Amino acid sequence: MPLRYWTAGESHGKAMLALIDGFPAGLQVDTDGIDATLRLRQGGYGRGGRQKLETDSVEFLSGTWQMMTIGSPITLQVINRDYKLEKLKELPRPRPGHGDLSGSIKYLSSIRGILERASARETAARVAAGALCQQLLDVFGIRSLGYVVQLGGVDLSVPENLPMHELAQLREQSEVYSLAPAQDPQIKNLIDQTKADGDTLGGVVEVRVEGLPFGLGSHAQWDRKLDGRLAAAAMSVQAIKGVEIGLGFRAAALPGSQVHDPIGYDANRQDLPNLGYTRPTNNAGGLEAGMTNGQPLILRAAMKPISTLQKPLESIDMASKESSSASYERSDICAVPACSIILEAVVAIEIAAALIDKFGGDSVAEMQQRWNAFQTMAAER
Repeated sequence: MPLRYWTAGESHGKAMLALIDGFPAGLQVDTDGIDATLRLRQGGYGRGGRQKLETDSVEFLSGTWQMMTIGSPITLQVINRDYKLEKLKELPRPRPGHGDLSGSIKYLSSIRGILERASARETAARVAAGALCQQLLDVFGIRSLGYVVQLGGVDLSVPENLPMHELAQLREQSEVYSLAPAQDPQIKNLIDQTKADGDTLGGVVEVRVEGLPFGLGSHAQWDRKLDGRLAAAAMSVQAIKGVEIGLGFRAAALPGSQVHDPIGYDANRQDLPNLGYTRPTNNAGGLEAGMTNGQPLILRAAMKPISTLQKPLESIDMASKESSSASYERSDICAVPACSIILEAVVAIEIAAALIDKFGGDSVAEMQQRWNAFQTMAAER
């Protein structure tokens, strides 16, 4: 059965929910680990007042016994402490950049009914689901890390040839979740000035996944290509306007000789996941023809600035159609750091789904046996 998931809940409703179907039995769940990831999503310099009200933690409502997954649908709940939906009033003027106008016309409904579901608060449920999926990936030695590589037009350096645990340590040292903590003062000053100007900032986040075997995803059909599934998952995150893998858009400006990664073989390096196959570059970002190729997966996504401004743009009153400033709802100045955690989560979900597609999903123990058998067979190619 394929891994599938859905979320439910409104920004100021009682809770955010995630329902995960097709998750294998036999994984001992670490709820503290999921809660730690939820706290990361709430953090990062530039967040708004909502994060001071919420202390996100996960509760499992179904799909486990003594915190061991049992193969049935898993329901995750993250309570909204700022529950006040029924007391909130309608917004009279749609906010540019949000789904207020399009949604209210599509559903012939209130703006409030649209914005409460379109809110990025929904990602709390996705981060909880992604953190659970990462625990499954951990069993197979697959590690992922999201971090900020550009914020407000400022490039943030990314060290080369460092192991994943050292990259994670660098992110922990940075208030903006970059791998260049020494640049934090510059970025924090930029965020502070933007706040004083009543404006917001966007940026670019990168997700790196290591330990991937050959052959997750497939070339055989368009909807089985892993790069397509990853791009769809990333683009579905609120405020994401562009996605690239490996060189991405830069590849379009270069000749093929400077884009494609030569293939070598070193009999002394037959360890997993490369099986001895070597590449001097990783311009493909770990994916070729919709399949993992043994190299690290590198995905980047561009996040637009938060749409709600303290100095609102022009809009119209929905009743009178008169021009007026857009309505204002409490908001962040910059949520790019949080976005890196969200992207890490949705990527983990898609990698877990591809892993289950490849190695079966009834139980973790069966997946491990099939993983080992495949690696042995692949090494003989």
